[in-house]
Amino acid sequence: MHDPADPSSSSSPEPAGAVGPQGSADAVSEVMAWYTRELLAERRASHSDPARLEHLLARQQECVRDRARLGDADTEEASRITALYAARLKELEAAGP
Repeated sequence: MHDPADPSSSSSPEPAGAVGPQGSADAVSEVMAWYTRELLAERRASHSDPARLEHLLARQQECVRDRARLGDADTEEASRITALYAARLKELEAAGP
């Protein structure tokens, strides 16, 4: 019998390495949060760069679109999006502001 409190009792387990919808949304949200912080900092700067603001806003909107796509994504697509955003977050954090 399936016990919702016990993930090992699921009647339809996800394939190994599969990413659930929440994990994918979390990955996208982390990148979106990074862009949000940078947008706020750039807007507050005494000499903000309009091109940087435009770039950050465009990338943030890309995150919004990708997070919305997750609602209809199959496991393979969700895994692809998660990997993309995990790599992007590493790049962003390594590059700094």
